[in-house]
Amino acid sequence: MRAQLARVDAVLVQALIAAALSFAHLHDVASAAGQDGWKAWAYPVSVDLLLVAAWRRLRTGTTKAAAWCWFVIALVASLGANIATAGLLDLGDVPAWLRILVAGWPAVAFLGGTLLAHTTPKAPAVVETIDDDREQEPEPTPETQAEELPPALPTVPVPAALVAHARKVATEHHTRTGTPIDTPTLRARLGVPAPMAEAIAAQL
Repeated sequence: MRAQLARVDAVLVQALIAAALSFAHLHDVASAAGQDGWKAWAYPVSVDLLLVAAWRRLRTGTTKAAAWCWFVIALVASLGANIATAGLLDLGDVPAWLRILVAGWPAVAFLGGTLLAHTTPKAPAVVETIDDDREQEPEPTPETQAEELPPALPTVPVPAALVAHARKVATEHHTRTGTPIDTPTLRARLGVPAPMAEAIAAQL
């Protein structure tokens, strides 16, 4: 436990030293580029916030391409300030391109922070799995299919004389119209109920 605490404390101290040095270097570059007063202190804050937002999206989000892009941009800004203040840049005579970069950085940091903080990451796709151990429904057999069929409707008794008369009516209708007689017409011609008309039509 003590070894773990010592390891955590060492990492924390190292992080504080790196953050303080990077913060000071960014402040010096911004101040040399014409951003004086509180504006020079705001630049390192914006760089660190963009780094934190990108790192948080990398750890919690699923769309990591944009997070890596903004993380690299913020890291280049921080490393660039560290290298520039190591004697490679004359802070008394800052080139125009660096002044342009420093002046445009707030808009870039705002855009990156907004996209990282207010863009909803895509939810991971849910893959439905089929449990092979669950009970499968048995395939229907002819016996079970016969049991599931609804019971047949009771047949309507039709007198033979009425069937013979219906055949004459159907023949007359076919001779006159050239088409077989339908059930509604047969019912109207015979004057019988609909179930009996259907039973007669089935026997024609």
